[in-house]
Amino acid sequence: MKPILTPALLTTTASSLLLAACSQTQIDSAATDANGQTIASINSSADASSYTGTASLTQGLAQTDVTNAYECDRGRQTNIGSIQSTDGKIWTVPAATNLLNTDFPVASDLNNPCTGNDYRTASEAFAQLDGSDIIEVDADGEVYTAYVFADNYFEMYVNGVAVGRDNVPFTQFNSNIVRFKAKAPFTVAMHLVDWEENLGIGSESNRGSEFHAGDGGLVAVIKDENNNIIAKTDENWKAQTFYTAPIRNLSCVSESGSERLSSNCITTANVQDGSADYGLHWELPTNWQQADFDDSSWPNATTYSNQTIGVDNKSAYTNFTDIFDNEKANAEFIWSTNVVLDNEVIVRYTVNGF
Repeated sequence: MKPILTPALLTTTASSLLLAACSQTQIDSAATDANGQTIASINSSADASSYTGTASLTQGLAQTDVTNAYECDRGRQTNIGSIQSTDGKIWTVPAATNLLNTDFPVASDLNNPCTGNDYRTASEAFAQLDGSDIIEVDADGEVYTAYVFADNYFEMYVNGVAVGRDNVPFTQFNSNIVRFKAKAPFTVAMHLVDWEENLGIGSESNRGSEFHAGDGGLVAVIKDENNNIIAKTDENWKAQTFYTAPIRNLSCVSESGSERLSSNCITTANVQDGSADYGLHWELPTNWQQADFDDSSWPNATTYSNQTIGVDNKSAYTNFTDIFDNEKANAEFIWSTNVVLDNEVIVRYTVNGF
């Protein structure tokens, strides 16, 4: 199949700043962008100097580099930005993704208010597919179907091959179908992003606060050609966070082995000024998409109830409870240990077949 180019390879000519906002690697450089403009950087404080964790530390709002990367009626504005950490690295926020990479396959609609494909059943959605959506991982493989609801954005790989990304990065809420041809066992790896309005500090305008911490969540079901559920999201998946924000007091975060913990941090305060909020950033491993990547030290995924994620009023989920809430194989919402503050998460799972 046609190789997938990382956006870092596409950052040339007049579009360099646009695609750099989606680069796969964080750039160690001076705090200026491609146009010589100053990039948002940390405002040093005693609190910041006392931080001893493994993350790169940022504070305050990021610079906005891309405005309206995706537009949807009644959806939140999808912006992309950059910010410098205390160690001199430049970070794309909310994450370095393939949203603007036209070579990355786009997942099909299961239910999508943004495109007008408000399908009520999976059969209705499938009727729109002609087979051109199927991504080949193994030429002699079987066709598998993944049903995905992500809050907000996902990119999915099978054995290192890109098989689909979310076509709505922020809101309105949607769900997707991803079909691929592979031989079991195969490893699913997904890059998950909880998008943000306030770039660099993981928050949005909500519930009377201009800097309300948003939440994430992923539920997925994979079926074989005979409609058997062969995998579903649960506590057996691996999950690691790579961007945590907003952090309003650095003493609330801790690390234990490979766990990056923020459960002691405040998430419900009615905040009207996020200029002092911190972000914690970790670089993604270079080969996290591959089947042979060693995730044995990563924490298992944390599961969350439908009520915690808040999907009971979202047709992109409720129209398909026969799939996601199957009485014999109920899929669970998963994320890292903090579904509110962890904004960029990698999850992985090896599927052995039926």
